[in-house]
Amino acid sequence: MQAFKTLSGTAIPFGAENIDTDVIVASRFLKTITRSGLGKAAFSALREDPDNIFDNDRNKGAPILIAGDNFGCGSSREHAPWALADMGLRAIIAPSFADIFSGNSFKNGLLLVVLPQAAIDRLMEVATTDSVTIDLENQVVTTPFQDRFSFEIDPFRKHCLVNGLDEIGLTVAMDADIAAHEARLAGERAWIAGAAGSTGIAGAAGSTKVAGVAGSTKVAGVAGSAA
Repeated sequence: MQAFKTLSGTAIPFGAENIDTDVIVASRFLKTITRSGLGKAAFSALREDPDNIFDNDRNKGAPILIAGDNFGCGSSREHAPWALADMGLRAIIAPSFADIFSGNSFKNGLLLVVLPQAAIDRLMEVATTDSVTIDLENQVVTTPFQDRFSFEIDPFRKHCLVNGLDEIGLTVAMDADIAAHEARLAGERAWIAGAAGSTGIAGAAGSTKVAGVAGSTKVAGVAGSAA
């Protein structure tokens, strides 16, 4: 996952409220299981209008979206943040977000910034002509006109975004601790299947002593066991 520290760029002054995930990416696009190319499906119904706000010369490929209250409501489809990210967005600013959409966005490296409506109105005004800057490390949104809006974010989510850590990255970062735990476990409880010989994440994949795994020859009565 790409680290997010500071982002400056064009912000699309969308502003619509109660945009559900079916508006973000229609159900007919959910057959795909890959993220690549989904950006073309983002806001497809709205983009049928040749004068839509997303594809004009100023906003096409913009990294920031300014939206209205309750953005991302509706179904829990993870394709929604996939489509937004593939569209080029890295951050969305709104007064509030739907909970499931918020979780899915975080896991896909998309920063959601919650600001009061007065701040949204000001940013919408600025975005028609000038860029917007989001400083995640200092938790502030600024404009070239000295506007400065502070925002809150869960500390764990901030840590992951700033360091570019998704769930796999978090696990890999703890590989030394995992290996140390397994080594200690092998010494203290050598009878536990799979403990001996495993060395962290890499070693776990090659272990052939896990009870219940097809082909195991260590545990009697387990499918595939020869003992």
